[in-house]
Amino acid sequence: MTAPAVDPRPRGTLSIGEVLNQLRGQFPDVTISKIRFLETEGLVHPDRTPAGYRKFTAADVARLSYVLTQQRDHYLPLRVIKDQLDAMDRAPSGWGGAPRLAHLAIADNAPTAEHFQPAPPSLRLSRDELLNATGLTAAQLRELEEFDLVAALPGGRYDDDALAIGTVVGQMARFGIEGRHLRAFRSAAQREVGLFSQVVGPIAKQHSADAKARAEEAVRELAALSVQLHATLVQIGLRSITGAPPPGD
Repeated sequence: MTAPAVDPRPRGTLSIGEVLNQLRGQFPDVTISKIRFLETEGLVHPDRTPAGYRKFTAADVARLSYVLTQQRDHYLPLRVIKDQLDAMDRAPSGWGGAPRLAHLAIADNAPTAEHFQPAPPSLRLSRDELLNATGLTAAQLRELEEFDLVAALPGGRYDDDALAIGTVVGQMARFGIEGRHLRAFRSAAQREVGLFSQVVGPIAKQHSADAKARAEEAVRELAALSVQLHATLVQIGLRSITGAPPPGD
C-alpha cells in the first residue's frame, strides 16, 4: 500500500496555491505568475523548505494583499510600494503577522498618479450621476464630449474613465480652464501611448510566465514617470510668472 503524501511545509504556513485562493476573493485577476513576479521583485520573501517549496506566512499574505491593493486602488509602481513596505519594516511594530497597514505618505519624489485613478471597472453612471460626482455642469460635460475627452457607453451610461477625467476637469474648471483648452492634453497623451507601446508591447508578447505582470508594471512605471515629468516641466515653465526661485536657491 502506498504511504500517504507528507506535506513538506511546516504547520502554520501556506503553499503558493493556498495563498492564491486566499487572495482571489479580493483580487480576482491575481495569478500564481503574479505572486512569483512580486517575489522576484523583492516585495515578499517567503521561506523555502529544503525541498524548495515556498512557505508563506500570514505576514507574507498581508504584504501581498497590501501590494495588490496599492496597485489596484492607487496605481502605484512597485518601486513606490517597496519604499512603503521598507518603511513599515523599519517601524518598531513591524509586520508581526498582523501588519499595521497605515496610510503612509508617498515619498516627495513620487508622482501623484492616484489623482487619476479609475473607480471599480463595473461602474455605470447616468448622466446626472456623473454630473453630481464630478461637479461638472451639463454644458461642461457636453463640451468634453464634443472634444472627445469623455464618451458615453452604448445606452448612455458612463464608466470609470469618464468619472476619472470628469473629476480632474471639474477641478481644473475652478481656474477657468475649459474643455476646449484641454485638446492638447489628449493629443499629448495619444503621442505618449504610441511611444510607450513600443516599450511595453515587446514585453507583453514574451512567452515567459510573468510577461503580463511585467508589462502591467512597466505601464504603471511609465505612467507615473510621465506624470512626474509633466508636472516638473510645467513648474519650471511657470517660475517666471510666479517669481518662485529654482530649488536650492
